[in-house]
Amino acid sequence: MPAYFAKRLLFLVPLLVGITLVTFGVMQLAPGKPTDMVTDMNVKASAEAKERLIKLYGLDKPWHVQYWDWLKRFARLDFGRSFRDDRPVLRKIGERLPATLLLNVSSLLLIFLIALPIGILSAVKQDSLWDKSLTVFVFIGFSVPTIWLALLAMITFGLKLGWLPISGLRSLTYDEMSLGAQCLDLARHLALPVLVSAFTGLAGLSRYVRNGLLEVIRQDYIRTARAKGLPENRVILKHALRNTLIPVVTLVGLLLPDLIGGSFIFETIFAYPGMGRLGFDAIMARDYPVIMGVGTIAALLTLVGNFLADVAYAYVDPRIRYQGK
Repeated sequence: MPAYFAKRLLFLVPLLVGITLVTFGVMQLAPGKPTDMVTDMNVKASAEAKERLIKLYGLDKPWHVQYWDWLKRFARLDFGRSFRDDRPVLRKIGERLPATLLLNVSSLLLIFLIALPIGILSAVKQDSLWDKSLTVFVFIGFSVPTIWLALLAMITFGLKLGWLPISGLRSLTYDEMSLGAQCLDLARHLALPVLVSAFTGLAGLSRYVRNGLLEVIRQDYIRTARAKGLPENRVILKHALRNTLIPVVTLVGLLLPDLIGGSFIFETIFAYPGMGRLGFDAIMARDYPVIMGVGTIAALLTLVGNFLADVAYAYVDPRIRYQGK
């Protein structure tokens, strides 16, 4: 088993390098340069000043030399300094990363806490009104554009009803509040981004659990458990649900990239001070060091999430543990 996990960990290294190489290449192909944001907005900036900035940023070197220099710095955990404010990229990401992790972990927990019971009830009550309602919910979840849903939620719950804030993570008077009031204020600011980001994953996972459970409860060992007189709740929750969770665990590895990638959209719409918003602003400003730093951290989080999904898969599936010995 340790050998199995060691192989998975070693495989992450070339995969991460490949992702950074693709990110760097796409960044080089994108139109515009970081110097454009400085020189184009300043009528007094001369061509010589622009050339000095290009040399200062190292943009006059071939792209493979620039990437190799970046890779050597990355090996030392040095992402360089931002072109916009000359602050260390790692410090800027460190300030935004906790907010992004809070958003994504909250969304993932909400997906599982709601999707599992919904999927189980839908499978147990197959073809009932509840099951048909879930089918409609799944179609809506897959078809509704998340950007439109976010704007609709902001207009409805934020502007018209005034129940929830529509931007930021904290109120202006957050530091003056008591601990309980701070927690409530944080929860109110998280409500809309978490609900919107979890909506699509919630619809898909609940349907996935339903279909998996329907397939499992038709197996012979489930009929045997029922024939022995075991209570239905025990048959479903103890015997059937565990085997249903084997493919569901794999789905976690697919949800994580969607959540992290969606952070760029949701954090921008809700003016959420996370890593996704930082990356979006860096893309608009052609801030190459920040773009590479945010892209690398996002890729690393996705790969670590997939590795944890592999560990969980090996835990729930004895065949993987046996093959890993």
